[in-house]
Amino acid sequence: MNTFTFSVPCLFGLEGLAARELRRMELDNVRAENGRVLFDGDFSAMARANLNLRTGERVLLRLGSFRAESFEELFQGVLALPLEDLIPRTGAFPVKGHCLDSRLHSVPDCQKIIKKAAARRLGRVYGCERLPETGETYQIQFSVMKDMAEVFLDTTGAGLHKRGYRAVGNDAPLRETLAAAMVQLTRYRGREVFLDPMCGSGTIPIEAALIAKNRAPGLYRSFAAQNWAGVDPALWQNARTEALDREFSGKYQIFASDLDPKSLSIARSNAKKAHVEGLIQFSRQDAAALTPPAAAGVLVCNPPYGERMLEQRQARELYRRMGAHWNGETGWKQYYISSDDAFEEFLGRRAGKKRKLYNGMIRCNYYMYF
Repeated sequence: MNTFTFSVPCLFGLEGLAARELRRMELDNVRAENGRVLFDGDFSAMARANLNLRTGERVLLRLGSFRAESFEELFQGVLALPLEDLIPRTGAFPVKGHCLDSRLHSVPDCQKIIKKAAARRLGRVYGCERLPETGETYQIQFSVMKDMAEVFLDTTGAGLHKRGYRAVGNDAPLRETLAAAMVQLTRYRGREVFLDPMCGSGTIPIEAALIAKNRAPGLYRSFAAQNWAGVDPALWQNARTEALDREFSGKYQIFASDLDPKSLSIARSNAKKAHVEGLIQFSRQDAAALTPPAAAGVLVCNPPYGERMLEQRQARELYRRMGAHWNGETGWKQYYISSDDAFEEFLGRRAGKKRKLYNGMIRCNYYMYF
């Protein structure tokens, strides 16, 4: 079976966690870089990575890389790639990507050049003046950074953060991959009491439940490469069977609360879609006034950041109330994510450790109190 190099883009700050996950899958030659993790493997490794990754955004199969300081170099570089090894005669091959710090900075122009070169290569191989593109999608992705072009096929489809359980979110959704990373950084494995006192649409406690059960986050969704020619469907079924065999069965103490009844309704619905509704105890409570469900545990929280002035005042007042209520709970390890650099001041306590994370494009700190 052919061996490829795969690239897993990540939110900045999560590369080490994604690399650790891939190594635990016993995948080959795992190496972390800024914004991504690379590994080598066959289609079976690709299926396992897609199904089991919690912190990666997608799995891209690298077709090749080359220097491209001009559109002609970009065209010739793509023309030289053996696209026919993966894209069949009827395959659709849309193109998308990005450019950064390069002579080629126009994304639409790069898309056109890559599409033209791919069409010429495939047309010559298949003897078609015009390719039908009526079959399955083989999404071409490109990156042009510092005049180096990389070309990939996207094996994932909808991003890996789209587990399938959150069709509806609240006004400030937290990406599932980031929520999973926040839980992983606590080293929670289901043995301790877990609490999210501002659960919103339920993403953090749902990811905690998936981690506690060791459930593959992609178990109930599909992936683009499932429909590719040349990829044996049995590989996906084998990966799902292996994932199910690794699941844990137990009783977990996972608590989630919010003051907003609409958010709680959404959270309960999302937990049901994720098949973990029986593992999470939801309640309507004020985070700064609730009675802890146990003398000790793990608290993970995504409080409002307050990006605008009035919201910031309200958010900081909430931090003060949280600190007054929770700083005395020494049995609880507490973890908060916030973009407010003054978070510690208003919480009234210095974090034992901080880690820089990105919630989308928002730079945040993950404040850890042990």
